[in-house]
Amino acid sequence: MMNVKVEMTEELVGYADQLMQAEQSRVGSSPITKENPYLSIEEAYRIQLYNIEQKIKLGQQITGKKIGLTSLAMQQSLGVDEPDYGHLLDNMIVENQDTISFNQVMQPRVEAEIAYVLKEDLSGPNVSTLDVLKATDYIVPALEIVDSRVKDWKITLSDTVADNASSGLYVLGNERFKVDAFNIKENGMALYRNGKLLNTGVGAAAMGDPAYCVAWLANELSEFGITLKAGEVILSGALSEAISAEKDDYFEARFANMGSIGVRFTS
Repeated sequence: MMNVKVEMTEELVGYADQLMQAEQSRVGSSPITKENPYLSIEEAYRIQLYNIEQKIKLGQQITGKKIGLTSLAMQQSLGVDEPDYGHLLDNMIVENQDTISFNQVMQPRVEAEIAYVLKEDLSGPNVSTLDVLKATDYIVPALEIVDSRVKDWKITLSDTVADNASSGLYVLGNERFKVDAFNIKENGMALYRNGKLLNTGVGAAAMGDPAYCVAWLANELSEFGITLKAGEVILSGALSEAISAEKDDYFEARFANMGSIGVRFTS
């Protein structure tokens, strides 16, 4: 259970239920901000935390956190100047080179990132990049399958925050690496769909340094009294543009110094 008290109004509970119903029925919801254009980011995080708490009560477990909107292009598309974050749960895990049924997703997009797995807790508000490096057990290449419970991805920042930062599923590579094994900021990545190169990126694409993203997350979460826990997986942010997935698509991300990671979508 999360030891976080989330103050909810009847209106916010209604929006949380709306998103939960969309996830369970796999029928996209209208944007919350269409009903309430003045929904604040803080209220959106309350909705997110409320629904995470409901899922924990149903037996799901938190396995980590994800950071979204780390790239300038994604921030500009939503008219924001900072990233957001969401929670990872045990039912989101997909094994490397495994398959994902479209019954598990609604409107998936694939991103390639670096995942940090912690060996020590990180508690804000004064976490530094150096603190992150000291607290990290290892890093692995990762694929995040972002998804939206909002129909046609018609989202603002508040909509995606309320929707657990559009979290869907995630895949981790099999081989583990120490944070000082190579210069992660200069480490390159190439993302392929069905063997065709679609985009490339480097570690620095995530706000200049993926470890800085993790530090930012720890400090932001402190506002809700949440600590990044030892053993948690932290998805540090996409290194390039998210790519839409269709049935029978195979995605592979090839990382310099870290090998490759892949996943296939099925009907």
